[in-house]
Amino acid sequence: MQRWPNKLWIVRHGESAGNVARDVAHASGEAVIDIDTRDVDVPLSRLGERQAEALGRWFASMPTEGRPNVVLSSPYLRAQRTAMTVRANGGLAPDASDLIVDERLREKEFGILDRLTRLGIEQGHPQLADARGRIGKFYFRPPAGESWCDVILRLRSVLDTISLHHSEKRVLIVAHQVVVLCMRYLLENLDEARTLAIDAEGDVANCAVTEYDAATLSGSRQGLALKRYNFVSPLQQEGAPVTSAPDKNVAAR
Repeated sequence: MQRWPNKLWIVRHGESAGNVARDVAHASGEAVIDIDTRDVDVPLSRLGERQAEALGRWFASMPTEGRPNVVLSSPYLRAQRTAMTVRANGGLAPDASDLIVDERLREKEFGILDRLTRLGIEQGHPQLADARGRIGKFYFRPPAGESWCDVILRLRSVLDTISLHHSEKRVLIVAHQVVVLCMRYLLENLDEARTLAIDAEGDVANCAVTEYDAATLSGSRQGLALKRYNFVSPLQQEGAPVTSAPDKNVAAR
């Protein structure tokens, strides 16, 4: 029988330098996003640090017994930094474990389309742009990259690990926009159309909270029930601006 955490929060990292560079590239009509580090090493922007601090203070405002006591993070610097900032601002329970870095929570991999804007893909890889248009981003896999389904496959094992090792805990996951949406697909038994419709409604905001509670679902099945999605009040309460730009590889999401 599957056992679940008592509480699960899934949070997108704070605004990154890649988000900022992506906005500059699109505003100036560039084909390539100007950033000189690996995607895994892209840091938070100063605003992203403020957002993570605000999120940490929001968790800190909860009763001690309600705060996260297990924290899992993508290995990407911007996600780890967000998680560590939450801890530094008192957002975790006193018995919280050390940060668990899990490579399965990494950003979707973009392969040869990495760092390209939509214009850059259309100019440099017109056949791939056409294929993505026909196949749709849920199933389209760029060379050396991943589709959304590929991300879902690795996240299935993440949920198995959480069930096995962190049942009845309060688990915080810090990761990326596609990870948040693919986790919804898995936890809520969604299909492609519904998942992409949620995506089309708007980007997951930086440091926005998606929250689940342990619950009895249909047919007495135990699972996790969605409490709130893309919740940005923690930032608004602290006066930290809300940002929701896709990560720098926006065209291939």
